[in-house]
Amino acid sequence: MKISLKAPAKINLSLDVLHKREDGFHEVEMIMTTVDLADRIELTLLEENQIKVDVSEGFVPNDHRNLAYQAAKLLKDRFNVGKGVLISIKKNIPVSAGLAGGSSDAAATLRGLNELWDLQLTIDELAILGAQIGSDVSFCVYGGTALATGRGEKIKHISAPSPCWVILAKPPIGVSTAEVYRNLKLDHLEHPNINNMISAIDNNDYQLICSQLGNVLESVTFKLYPQVQRIKEQMERFGADGVLMSGSGPTVFGLVKHESRMLRVYNGLRGFCNDVHAVRLMGERYY
Repeated sequence: MKISLKAPAKINLSLDVLHKREDGFHEVEMIMTTVDLADRIELTLLEENQIKVDVSEGFVPNDHRNLAYQAAKLLKDRFNVGKGVLISIKKNIPVSAGLAGGSSDAAATLRGLNELWDLQLTIDELAILGAQIGSDVSFCVYGGTALATGRGEKIKHISAPSPCWVILAKPPIGVSTAEVYRNLKLDHLEHPNINNMISAIDNNDYQLICSQLGNVLESVTFKLYPQVQRIKEQMERFGADGVLMSGSGPTVFGLVKHESRMLRVYNGLRGFCNDVHAVRLMGERYY
């Protein structure tokens, strides 16, 4: 028996950090939404009691470090599952990019194994389990568009933004999320207005969405990795309607309403950065 699933990437329309918590994590407020760039996950039931991971991308681990492996191990241990699974991952989302590729793979694995192993868990129960794997996994279990609080695991669903093109550009570097947060000065932040962004989305106001994009981690990542800032500047120069770094980077995304301008921005960036994608905003919850 096999199950195939899509594991879509996410972008942050807003990312704010409020304070550092006693558990060492940071308290955040984020508005996240999904885009039509996805890894493909295939789960094959194994009679032998083991978890195997096969990944198309050489830089992604295929052992206990892989978040999809951790998702399978969590379910197997929690519910005493006596069968195994082969998790095949076809990577399309850039690795270590700020797009939650690994978290989305884990979320798809949770959803798929719920069916493959006949665990009969609700989607909300899967999201709660996902929070044990990583801060973005709960959101990725649901997909769609949401306000995420806590360390990112508390999810409140909101309306989908206006349909548009999303151009993603990733420089050939990796960014350490831990390093970015270590260098974040909480008393020198210009906080995005989360309520204004929610209002813009609710009112289907595309221009206001573009004007309210904000990510407090940009200032840190730009200092540590100046090439990320250069990509943002290039994307703005080529005419994207709104531009922001996703997560802790290094991927920068641009929102574009019209296809002709999307092509201009996409083609301009292709001469500046190798890893460029033009996809659609998904935004609607799929579970």
